[in-house]
Amino acid sequence: MSAETRPNTESLSTGSPLLITGADLAGAGAGDLLVIDGRIAAAGPDAGDQAPEGAQRYHAEGLVALPGLVDLHTHLREPGREDSETIETGSQAAAAGGFTAVLAMANTSPVTDTAESAERIWDLGQRAGYVDVHPVGAVTKALAGEELAELGLMARSRARVRVFSDDGKCVHDARVMRRALEYIRSFDGVISQHSQDPSLAGPTACCHEGELSGRLGLPGWPGVAEESIVARDVMLARHTGSRVHVAHVSTAGSVEVLRWAKAQGIDATAEVTPHHLLLTTDLLTTYDTVFKVNPPLRPQEDVEALREALADGTIDIVATDHAPHVRQDKEHAFTDAAFGMLGLETALSVISTVMVAQGRMTWADVARTMSTDPARIARLTDQGQGLTVGAPANLTLVDPDRKVTVDAANSKSLSRNNPWHGRELVGGVHLTMLRGRVTAREGLVWGAQA
Repeated sequence: MSAETRPNTESLSTGSPLLITGADLAGAGAGDLLVIDGRIAAAGPDAGDQAPEGAQRYHAEGLVALPGLVDLHTHLREPGREDSETIETGSQAAAAGGFTAVLAMANTSPVTDTAESAERIWDLGQRAGYVDVHPVGAVTKALAGEELAELGLMARSRARVRVFSDDGKCVHDARVMRRALEYIRSFDGVISQHSQDPSLAGPTACCHEGELSGRLGLPGWPGVAEESIVARDVMLARHTGSRVHVAHVSTAGSVEVLRWAKAQGIDATAEVTPHHLLLTTDLLTTYDTVFKVNPPLRPQEDVEALREALADGTIDIVATDHAPHVRQDKEHAFTDAAFGMLGLETALSVISTVMVAQGRMTWADVARTMSTDPARIARLTDQGQGLTVGAPANLTLVDPDRKVTVDAANSKSLSRNNPWHGRELVGGVHLTMLRGRVTAREGLVWGAQA
């Protein structure tokens, strides 16, 4: 069914029963979804039979219905760098990208290392109302890597923090990492590690170490700097009986370590970013700083290993590492420019293009890696529950055949450091729904006060 024959989103009355008809239910075949009072009341081919008289209908033939996407790794910059992004603008970008929940990293200014700062992030996200914004707590005070932050107080706060990370910096001291893992075990938390041994890849390292980095004169970032920390941390997780999560895996060597750890029954999970699944280090030959990211883009053989690992479950989830920057932070010599790139609005399209369209994953796999498992890792009780009766109606409708030409100027983000600008991707978000309320449709967004 064409977009022209679907009802306008504005005509959908919040709170009224809604029947979504004809969607492919996360790859399980065509069916209907009945939404009543913000929850899924019925799902499947016969769901329409249970719709009350007068229920609104939304024709979704040709679309794929997924549980609302969950991003375990987002940088929203507030507080401290509201010129790059705010919780409101980042939430708008997330909703437009099909997300119903994001986890906001702690490397703000000030750092999210207290219960009060975590609650502030949570409250701002609730006020905006586009997605659920869950704060990630810092592992160490001020991300200094020395003294543990208020892990227990953040966990007991209204924000119920369960994910902790010094992302942007590695918790490189093994003693501190061990203590953190032991501490968070009591409330079933998880440490998300930025795996970068600073003695092997210092703060200026910005290009995959190899022939290209030497030819370009850029400081090398060897894969072993990541792999050695991953190996150490999975052993610490086994020793402590706690949970560790490896952020933005970028090398084939890290995949080997993770595959071994899972075979041993170690409670280790991992994520890969969309950009590490498609972009390669040769893009740095132009010195275009939009492609400067940490960890750096890797060679094609690493990209292939990451794709295989995501498909076979060695890597558990996709996470965006959405990292907005204003122009003046990127318009420098490559070694001086800020690390990071945008990702929230394009993540689903990249995964559709690289993994689904090429037959590596099904839409059921997308639901698992971009919704169910991220929510499970973060211990989010009202996200990622699937298209099941009684679950909150957090939904994403995807047009799998839509061709998307990315235009950085059209982003909801305040920043424009978009590595996908000008690329054509296959598969686009059609509609996002948070607890039965439409938050986005084809680029338009609606918050709590809409």
